[in-house]
Amino acid sequence: TWPPNKTLFVLNVTPYCTEECLSRLLSSCGTIKTVELKEKSDHAESPKEAKSEFFHPKPVPGFQVAYVVFQKPSGVSAALILKGPLLVSMESHPVKSRIHKWVREYEESVLDPEALRVEVDTFMEAYDKKIAEEETKAKEEEGVPDEEGWVKVTRRDRRPVLPQTEAASLRVLEREKRKRACKELLNFYAWQHRGTKMEHLAQLHKKFEDKQRIELMRAQHKFRPY
Repeated sequence: TWPPNKTLFVLNVTPYCTEECLSRLLSSCGTIKTVELKEKSDHAESPKEAKSEFFHPKPVPGFQVAYVVFQKPSGVSAALILKGPLLVSMESHPVKSRIHKWVREYEESVLDPEALRVEVDTFMEAYDKKIAEEETKAKEEEGVPDEEGWVKVTRRDRRPVLPQTEAASLRVLEREKRKRACKELLNFYAWQHRGTKMEHLAQLHKKFEDKQRIELMRAQHKFRPY
């Protein structure tokens, strides 16, 4: 958190006032370490967190709040008794507005490809290092019970889940059907034995009818196999 005895909390900061402008206005009170503008107050957030130059939410235009951290507590005391209007725009430090402000915002929106590549590479190196450390730690703790005797099951221990598609479901059903057919006892019951005999007789009867039909066609000179 911000040091309470060295931080000045400023409300209703105009959108035209930047961090550099606010630092200039309060520089007479003492040496300023950091100035940070935010959309709303957040006392739980630390100003020492690294901010990305490229990847950050777009600020909402409107009045903001500021956290001004002085080097000494006396800077806050001097700022609280500061009198007189503080001019944001002066001849020596003019504030760009309207079309000049839009041109400045457009120029700031154009990214430097090389700087962007460096930041992305740095982030990915840190991320890969973090993932490698987590995997190494998970391998070391794999199968090792904790103090209470419990073994943690990680995602690496589980088998990959097959995609639930119609073709995959049909293959699973066909595989289960073949397994049941292999396990089933043939001709164990009397009705199974009778059914097998009837199927065999039906096949013989069909073959005999086909043979009679071929002989009849051959006698009528209608059989031409080629």
